[in-house]
Amino acid sequence: MTTAREIMTEGAECVGAEDTVLDAARKMTELSVGALPICGTDDRLKGVLTDRDIVVKVLGAGKDPAQVKAGDLAQGEAVTIGADDDAEEILRTMASHKVRRLPVIDGHRLVGIVALADVARALPDRAVGDLLEVISSD
Repeated sequence: MTTAREIMTEGAECVGAEDTVLDAARKMTELSVGALPICGTDDRLKGVLTDRDIVVKVLGAGKDPAQVKAGDLAQGEAVTIGADDDAEEILRTMASHKVRRLPVIDGHRLVGIVALADVARALPDRAVGDLLEVISSD
């Protein structure tokens, strides 16, 4: 069975919880990504910051992205997947939490990200279609 480690994108870079949203946006631009894991000073995952979060929760709310900390947008415990978890667990986790990206953890260390695009490349069309339908529904 396919595991998260086999389909993930390795080398996910974090934005620090104390970094500003403006710094995070610049890093997203630099890396050509739409989301970054938020890591604390303890090197633990605090959440995931998306480009949509920046637009809706910062710009749309009239806040200054140079003043808002990335960690301020982390909500509760981050939804993650274990590096050795199988494809069914990836699908289940993405569907139940309605997320398009899952940080991949090995122990407490971030080792990569499984994005919907990674799932689409690695798994059968039907499984991907079912997942996309669940994620996209209200």
